[in-house]
Amino acid sequence: MNKRPLPHPSRTHESAKKATLLIRFVVIGGGAAGLACAVALRRVGHRVIVLEKGPDFVGPSKHRGIRMPPNMTKIFNYWGMRDKVGEIGVVTERVVMSRLETAYLLGIHCWEREMLLEAGGEFIALYHSQLRLMLLETALELGAETRINAEVVEIAEDCRSIRLACGEVLEADVIVGADGSRGMCRRLVIPQDPPKGTGIMLFNSIIPADRIHADPELRTLVQQEQVSQWAWFGHDRASVCFPVGPSKDLAWYFFVRDQGAKEGWDDVLTPEQFAPYVRGSEPRLQKLARLARPALTRMMVRDFPEDWVHDTGRLVLVGSAAHPFPPGIIYGPSMSLEDASVLAKLFSHLRDEEQIPSFLYAFQNLREGRCMKNRLLDVSNIQFMMEPEGEGTARRDMMMRAKHDQDSNVAQWDHNRELFGYDAEDEADNWWVQWGLLQERAKASQWEDDKHLGLFSLDVDVRLS
Repeated sequence: MNKRPLPHPSRTHESAKKATLLIRFVVIGGGAAGLACAVALRRVGHRVIVLEKGPDFVGPSKHRGIRMPPNMTKIFNYWGMRDKVGEIGVVTERVVMSRLETAYLLGIHCWEREMLLEAGGEFIALYHSQLRLMLLETALELGAETRINAEVVEIAEDCRSIRLACGEVLEADVIVGADGSRGMCRRLVIPQDPPKGTGIMLFNSIIPADRIHADPELRTLVQQEQVSQWAWFGHDRASVCFPVGPSKDLAWYFFVRDQGAKEGWDDVLTPEQFAPYVRGSEPRLQKLARLARPALTRMMVRDFPEDWVHDTGRLVLVGSAAHPFPPGIIYGPSMSLEDASVLAKLFSHLRDEEQIPSFLYAFQNLREGRCMKNRLLDVSNIQFMMEPEGEGTARRDMMMRAKHDQDSNVAQWDHNRELFGYDAEDEADNWWVQWGLLQERAKASQWEDDKHLGLFSLDVDVRLS
């Protein structure tokens, strides 16, 4: 039986506060970031249309698994989607860490129940495609409009309308650019945007549960008393695998030093082509390689744009359009869901169209530092797992093993409080209390002064520095 996600002890599902002024959002991009924005914005009452240029909302994500950390799953709990997540995901309770070449156990990291209760969520693994379909279903239930085969070919200079390839023009009060790191919206905000290599390329595969269970040695990866993620640390290589969904298919990532792969998932290797990269690994990894048909991509990053908001104050970048994360790491999807939560919470306070630019600039101000920090952490963690043999890795392995032998998770929550305890909606509410209400009061005071003097008030640029 799959365990269900934990509710937040102090913040359970409740009806969202509705905005006083309801406006029309056009979301360009039907991936997880765009669909999450649709769910969040509909919860606070705004009108939303999501445009996906492809023929469906799944795309290439059907062959990828993702891990959702507590800061992500707590948002689903708060949105009332706890049962939906439980139906398609599997709660993982620990991480088992070993040497890639020898299977030598470096440590087992169990997530403490008390920590997860305080964080308000759990670690849950699922198919990326199932995440998108769940978000799509919820957005439609909440009244969002969605379209497929809806390619945007032009965004008006004032960012108040878009034109589709079919010739149709759609009006917008705000455009949400969720079309990814190579999409039109990002190019509009940051025209020169060359990708940069991380020095890593990634093999990604899903191996069906029946093939795992057919092998007694591989069966140990999924038949554990506690549902486990597995991590292997190796010389210029690393690997991660975890069960996805109730079927317990196995999602498998294998990282190696970059040897000139292309960006994207177009290259699919046969087991024979993949075998040289896995040679010398412990037996279970070599067995997985014989079952896999992995897709290969180069792990690239792009700079964070100086501005996530267009000069018009009517278009904002979210998800990988604003903060591109390389594939195969854990915090990219969670940052996109946090984006949606913060954006909607800010716009739940909307009373006047003049607030729109300040809310969009506040969104960037609240999100930029956290996304930058977590992307650095994500990439650094993979590099840490792939460190070449030497004195540094010997010390690393010895320290990890010593912690395992001490059977101590005492410092776990202190180390992860900032990461997993982050509450996106609290951050937006804090901004509103500290700055938004202050601006409203200042505007009201100015209006009273002008009324008394018979003057018109001036618009003020309220962009946060």
